[in-house]
Amino acid sequence: MRAYELRRGWAKNLAGDNLRAIAAETFGSAKTEDSKTVASFGACTRLTAWTDGKSLFVETEMNPQVDNETAQRTISAFNRFLEAATGHNAKERAKRAQQSAKAGAGDKG
Repeated sequence: MRAYELRRGWAKNLAGDNLRAIAAETFGSAKTEDSKTVASFGACTRLTAWTDGKSLFVETEMNPQVDNETAQRTISAFNRFLEAATGHNAKERAKRAQQSAKAGAGDKG
């Protein structure tokens, strides 16, 4: 499971059925199970996403036996979904992940 920080004030964009709608728009279809959004697309056999209002949590199950084209389309769609759901593009998400890792490493030392 990965947690992605939401852009400040972005949680309102995910309220109600909006997270499922974003997933459906990105992946073609999505459903809600136990108040979590579930979808699949390409190499991603199951994607489960939910939010607590501060972060987006995503669990994925992947099929490693797909061709390169399918893998590239899956990565592209997943990045589009994360950008629409978090409000951060890939570069901003990577920067925030590095900052979190540094902060976590500093706490252990």
